[in-house]
Amino acid sequence: MLKNMWKKCGWLTMGLACLLCLRYAGATAFADGQTDAYNYSYWGEAVRSPAAYEATRIVTGTELKIGTFKEPNDMHVTADERVYVLDSGNSRIVELDRELKLRRVIDSFDHDGQKDYFKNPQGMYVSDNGQLLVADSDHQRVVHLDEQGQLIKIVEQPQSDLLKADFQFKPLRVVMDKGERIYVMAEGVFDGFMEFNSDGSFASFIGANRVSVDPVEYLWKRFATRQQRSQMVMFTPTEFTNMDIDEEGFIYATSGDQKGLPIKKLNAQGADILRREGYYPPQGDLLYTNEKGPSRLVDVDVGDSDMYSVLDAKMGRVFTYNGDGYLLHMFGGIGNRLGQFNTPVSLERAGDRMLVLDKALGEITVFQTTEYGRTLHEAVRSYFNGDEEGSAASFAKAADMNANLEYAYAGIGKALLRQKDYAESAQYFKRSMEREGYSKAFLLFRKELLREHFSWIMSGLFLIVAVLVTVTIVRRQRRGTTNAGIK
Repeated sequence: MLKNMWKKCGWLTMGLACLLCLRYAGATAFADGQTDAYNYSYWGEAVRSPAAYEATRIVTGTELKIGTFKEPNDMHVTADERVYVLDSGNSRIVELDRELKLRRVIDSFDHDGQKDYFKNPQGMYVSDNGQLLVADSDHQRVVHLDEQGQLIKIVEQPQSDLLKADFQFKPLRVVMDKGERIYVMAEGVFDGFMEFNSDGSFASFIGANRVSVDPVEYLWKRFATRQQRSQMVMFTPTEFTNMDIDEEGFIYATSGDQKGLPIKKLNAQGADILRREGYYPPQGDLLYTNEKGPSRLVDVDVGDSDMYSVLDAKMGRVFTYNGDGYLLHMFGGIGNRLGQFNTPVSLERAGDRMLVLDKALGEITVFQTTEYGRTLHEAVRSYFNGDEEGSAASFAKAADMNANLEYAYAGIGKALLRQKDYAESAQYFKRSMEREGYSKAFLLFRKELLREHFSWIMSGLFLIVAVLVTVTIVRRQRRGTTNAGIK
C-alpha cells in the first residue's frame, strides 16, 4: 500500500512538473510569437491582447513604376500625410501622396548653376513647411532644400575646437526644429547629437549617452597590466541609432544601450525628460532568450498626445507607449507573411495608419488601426486633452475588449482622480496595481472624508472629553466622600 502511495505521488509530481514546463514554454513561445499580439502585465508576464493594427497592403517601387527600391533607409510623413521615402541605394527621394501614389522623384538639385546629386544618403527630414533635409552621407554633408527642391544651404565639415583635428563628418540622421536649428546624428560621434545654427554653423553637442561600465570588466582592468589594458575595449558612451522631433522641439532618440535606457526624450539642454511611470521602463520586449538578447531599437516615431512608437529590428516589432511610459500595444514580427518583415529600418505614423519600411525587401507595409487600437488611442487622446468623462468611457470600452489591459484600469483611475471621485479612483488604481496612484487617491479620499465629517468628529471628540472629565470628577468626589466617612 505504501509502495502504491509513493508511486501515485511520483506520477503526481511528474504531472505537476510537466504542467509547469508547458506553462513556461507556452509563455516563452508566446512572447516570441510572430503573429499573436500581446502585452506585458504588472508582473512582467506576456499576456494575450487584441491586435491594435492589421496589415492591409504593401507598396513597392515596382508598383509605383519607378523601379525597385534599393536598400531604402529612411522615411518621413508630413502633417498632410505625404510620404517621403529615402531610396538610399538609388540615391533618390520618392514622394508619395496621401493615397500612396507617386508625386515626384528628387534625385538631384541645382548647385551654383550645376546639377548636383546625392550619394548613398542615409537620413532625411521634412519640415512642416515642406523643407527637405538630406543626410548625404558619402558626400559628408547635409543638403537643405525648399519645398520646390531648390537649394537653401549645405552643411559640410564643421569647424570647432570641440571636434578632433581628424574628424570626418558623416551624417546618418537629421531633424530640424521650428527655429531651423539642425540636429545631426553622425557616424563615430559619441558626444551626442551635433547641433547646428540656422546658418549652418556648428554650435555644440547635446544629449550624450552615459558611459556603460561592466563592474567585472572594470575590476579586471584595475588589476591588469598595461599591455592587457591596451587590448581591452574602452569604456565609451553608446551611439544613438535614430531620432525624431515633436512639435515642441523635444528630440526623441533611440540607442543601442541595452543595459540602461534605450529611449530618451531630450530637452534644449540635452537632459533626458522621458517619463517612465509605467510598470517598467520603455525598452521593447521584456522577455527574451539569452541567444537573441534584448530588443535592438533602430527608430522612433512621435505621434500626437505624447504617444510614441519604437521599432525593434531584432524581432521586427513595433511598440507604442503613452506619455507616462505605459506600453499600449505591439505588432509585427520577422517572417514572410503580410505584416511581418525581413529587415525593418523605419516606421512612420500617417493618420490612423502605420508605415514600416523594409530595407532588404525594398517595400513599405501599411498597417491600419483596428477598433481596439482606435478605442485605446481615443482614450489616451481624451485624457491628454482633459476630457475625463470621454477618457474613462473609452478606457472602459478598451478594457471590455481586452481584460488583460491593466493600464486601462489605471487610465480610468486617473480620469476619476481628475473628477475628484477619490474612492472609486482608488479602487481602479488598486485593480491596476498602480501604487502611486492608489496612494494619492486614498490620501485625497481620507482628507475629503475628514473634511465632510469634521463637525461630527469634533463634536464626538468634545463629547468624549466631556464624559471623561465628568467621570473623573465624579470618581474623585466619591473617593473623597469615602475617605471622609472612614475618618
